[in-house]
Order: sequence, then C-alpha cells, then structure tokens
Amino acid sequence: MTSEKVDCLIIGSGPAGYTAAIYASRAGLNPVLYQGAQPGGQLTITTEVDNYPGYPDGITGPEMMINFEKQAKRFGADIRYGMATAVDFTSYPRKVIIDGQKEILADAVIISTGASAKWLGLEDEERLNGHGVSACAVCDGFFFRNQDVVVVGAGDTAAEEASYLAKLCRKVYLVVRRDEMRASKIMQKRLETLPNIEILWNTETVKLNGEEGLESVLVKNNKTGEETLLDVTGFFVAIGHKPNTDIFKGYIDMDETGYIKTVKGSAHTNVSGVFACGDAQDNVYRQAITAAGTGCMAALDAERFLMEREVEIIADDILETN
Repeated sequence: MTSEKVDCLIIGSGPAGYTAAIYASRAGLNPVLYQGAQPGGQLTITTEVDNYPGYPDGITGPEMMINFEKQAKRFGADIRYGMATAVDFTSYPRKVIIDGQKEILADAVIISTGASAKWLGLEDEERLNGHGVSACAVCDGFFFRNQDVVVVGAGDTAAEEASYLAKLCRKVYLVVRRDEMRASKIMQKRLETLPNIEILWNTETVKLNGEEGLESVLVKNNKTGEETLLDVTGFFVAIGHKPNTDIFKGYIDMDETGYIKTVKGSAHTNVSGVFACGDAQDNVYRQAITAAGTGCMAALDAERFLMEREVEIIADDILETN
C-alpha cells in the first residue's frame, strides 16, 4: 500500500466539499479532495436548482457542481477520483485509506460525505428521478405549483413535506403504509387543518407510470387489496435519509441515525483535527446553500487548527533549543 502525507484532506464532494476546497485552497492549505462514489453528490441527480443565490435563471444540479469543481481547481485544489474506504483516527496525523489501496496521512481531515435519500425500490423510481420523482419537497416543490402530487411516508419528515406542498399544490395525497403515523401529534394535527391533504391509510405504492415524466401512480390498500390510480405529476419519497458515515463509526461521535455530531457553532468533531460539514452532519436543513455554508466553516476551522498547531510546534522547538 502506497502512502502520502497531506496538509488537508477533504473526503467527499458536493456543495460542502467543494466549498471547503475553495476556502482551504485560498488559505494555502493545499487541500486534496477525493470525490467519493458520487462526484458532486446528490445535486448531480437534480434537474433544476432555482433556490441557490446567484443563478437568477436557475441551473441544473450537474452544471452547478461542475462550476463548483472548476472554482476549487482554479485556486489549486487537488481534486481526485476515489473513495475513502477506511480510517484510523487513533493516531496523528490522521489516517485515511482510499479505495483500499492508498494510505493518506493528513494533518486535518474534513468530512463531507453527505447523506443519501432512502427510496422505496420501485422499478421506475430511478428512471423518473428528476422527472416527477423527488426526495426533497423544499428543493423541487416549486415545479409542481397547482398540480396534484403524492407524498410517501409516516414520520415528521413526511408530514412536513406534505404541509409544505399543500401551500403550492392543488392536491396532496399522503400515502401511509399503516393505520397510524409516526409523526409527532402536533404535526398530525397540522395536517388535519389543511383541506387539500388527503391521507391514504394502509396504502402502499405499486407502480409509477409515465415515459418522459410522471403521469400517474398506482397504489394499493394493503388491507382490502383495492388498487387506485392517482392522476398526479409529482411523487415525493419522504422516508428519511442515511448519512454516509459508516466508516467513521467508532471514532467520531454520531447521533442514533449516524449523523456526525459537531461542536455547536463550529465544524469540530470530538476528534482533534477532524471536521464535518454538509449533510453528513446536518439532519435538519439538507440544502445546497446550508451545505456550502458549513463547508466554509470546516475549512476556516481547519485553517485555525493548523495555524495553532504550527505555533505550538514552533514554541516547543524554541523551548528545546533553550
């Protein structure tokens, strides 16, 4: 296994990782960024982005991520293909294994591995993703104004997505697999006050229909077996996200679902010299703009950490020579 020593290693791309690379490069940290299994992150499967400042006419997710990458490269970031497959944060510098083949020793590590939406596993779910199928109402709800849509899920996320879409859409069907919801009581009461939300209890999705875009959704009552065809143009899956943080377990403090815990008001983790940003640590907002913001925080925190460490090393050298 080959080994390489770097000042600042960024694990993962997307808005958080690329922003961290921009700031770290401008600070002279010579960052090396490995893009991960999905270079550019979840935005690469998002067709239109209309809510990111600076793009008055909107932009596609892939185009935006290409721009982010180009900007990071412009300032000297070393952006590479490859995926972190293991880490060892028990010693310093911090050790990260890339593709099971290369060892990177880093004075500072920025984790920006993101989170992946959970899907139902339907046959046409992936094919229609970005063409009527979405996992983010806040991101894509605008495109379904005055249309009929479906939201799948039974927790607070599903209730929030349905409530948000109810302000934009003509009709929202909330598909719940059981005869009750896991959402908090206050969220359920809120749903009851919205006249254009219809909850379909004991119901599961059977099929998504449409060629160029979603045209209808076939659902089935799992008690009676009755099938219903819903004429909708939007299908929002709201059954949760899974942070891509498994390789850090045992080293980094996380919540019960795997989101990395950071010190309030910073990107610091419980491990000195290791920082986290983007959807790997954000289980609330999960937006491109908030991910970019925390990427900036992580780079600034890493810069301060490395500066303070350099000062400590110089001070130790002076003490030794005296």
